[in-house]
Amino acid sequence: MSRILDTVVPRRLGTGFRWLLASSWSTNLGDGLVLAAGPLLVASRTDDAFLVALAALLQWLPPLLFGLWAGAVTDRLDRRRLVIVVDSLRTLVLVLLATAVAVDVATIWLVLVAMFVLGTAETFADNASSTLVPMLVQRDDLALANSRIMAGFVTVNQLVGPPLGAFLFAVGQAWPFAAEAVLVAAGAVLVSRVVLPPHRAEKHATQIRHDIAEGVRWVRHHAAVRTLVLTILIFNVTFGAAWSVLVLYAREQLGLGAIGFGLITTVMALGGLVGTVSYGWITRRVSLANLMRIGLIIETLTHLALALTTTPWFALVVFFVFGAHAFVWGTTSVTIRQRAVPRQLQGRVGSVNLVGVFGGLVVGAAIGGLLAQRYGVTAPFWFAFVGSAIFVVLIWHQLRHVAHADEQDAPAPA
Repeated sequence: MSRILDTVVPRRLGTGFRWLLASSWSTNLGDGLVLAAGPLLVASRTDDAFLVALAALLQWLPPLLFGLWAGAVTDRLDRRRLVIVVDSLRTLVLVLLATAVAVDVATIWLVLVAMFVLGTAETFADNASSTLVPMLVQRDDLALANSRIMAGFVTVNQLVGPPLGAFLFAVGQAWPFAAEAVLVAAGAVLVSRVVLPPHRAEKHATQIRHDIAEGVRWVRHHAAVRTLVLTILIFNVTFGAAWSVLVLYAREQLGLGAIGFGLITTVMALGGLVGTVSYGWITRRVSLANLMRIGLIIETLTHLALALTTTPWFALVVFFVFGAHAFVWGTTSVTIRQRAVPRQLQGRVGSVNLVGVFGGLVVGAAIGGLLAQRYGVTAPFWFAFVGSAIFVVLIWHQLRHVAHADEQDAPAPA
């Protein structure tokens, strides 16, 4: 057992990282349960399409509304304690929601409010948790550490959690939310075991808005991180446009039913597992800058292939490759950012990136819906291909900054 643990999480990553990883996997499993159970609960309370769409929007809004504030708060407070407090709050909300569902007093509006509160809490918890990794792990091990955290996300959040959540919901509507409450509480306990290395507490005599502005300015003046954030923003616009109509695409273009649509998610998660297993081998042979370039090409060609094909098995192969790419891209971009950003700015810079992620998704989803409505279900994929291709050409030479992200001088604070 000890040998297996050492293989999955080498000793050099440290005991503190092992506790953090266990916490991450526990909370990700809980979140995975509700990925399926949340929409099922909403659908059981209403058949109003607007309210169903509103439920999805309320999960995307918190990072946009509070992402920058979460980053500033993370850099001001004890990060480990912040994760514990916020996860404890999430546990309380989940217990109340599960109880309300169990006694059948959970109206659709109560459910929507609970989802918004949980999304807001998760925004603060995830931002603070991500800043703990570079505090616990040596620079050269950041890629390995982030790959282990992403592996947990792919495995328990995307692959195991949703079908298990749907099963628990079928047994009893309150069970998946009660189970998530237990898992999030366990995550808070596990992260409380983390002992951070000695570090100087930062003094913040300025207003929190000044701290936010400082983080935004730092990103603007740091070539590598600016390139990363811009790339994530634009590619999430194109990705969001295509993926916003994925359920319609699967039905109308590929002729897949509900089971076939569910298979798409499974296949992408399996691709992510392949990316997990091969990530160490890849990073030993390919530079980070070239990894980013290859990833942009793969994503661009993914949109083209899906726009052209009507063959389900070929589309599933494309989704598998995309799943592997998404894991490698996510791990690489996080690692580059953590290497480049000073410890005292990790929260704020991470929050700027988070706003780019969700801002791109929201804008892309709106574009995708309009294009599909007017020109057909493949139009968003053609938009995604053309937009991605143009951006790749424009950004190609800028990616050279990424290769030496942590060697650039940090901009002087304003």
